[in-house]
Amino acid sequence: MLEASNNNELPVIPGKRYFTIGEVSDLCDVKPHVLRYWEQEFPKLKPVKRRGNRRYYQRQDVIMIRQIRSLLYEHGYTIGGARQKLEGEESREDVTRSHQIIAQLRTELEEVLDILKN
Repeated sequence: MLEASNNNELPVIPGKRYFTIGEVSDLCDVKPHVLRYWEQEFPKLKPVKRRGNRRYYQRQDVIMIRQIRSLLYEHGYTIGGARQKLEGEESREDVTRSHQIIAQLRTELEEVLDILKN
């Protein structure tokens, strides 16, 4: 995952389950209207919506917002470029995760085979 260089200057993300848009705005140093716009532009950014259409962001949403902020504000990416960068990293993570699962399954199947042979 991307680590923004100035994310060290941003506040530590508290150990809460849900954050309001105002809290996320403060945690990521981004205005609420920008967060709502990014929701439209980045499909993976989907806060939970509850009563009165209020948004509640989870920890992974806050981390993603910080990544988006870093790409746009610090690295000079366009919205489209940042979207592609995040999708590319996600697909690489998916491939790595798949390889790990396959290796684990193979090990477990070999253990089952050894048990059946005895």
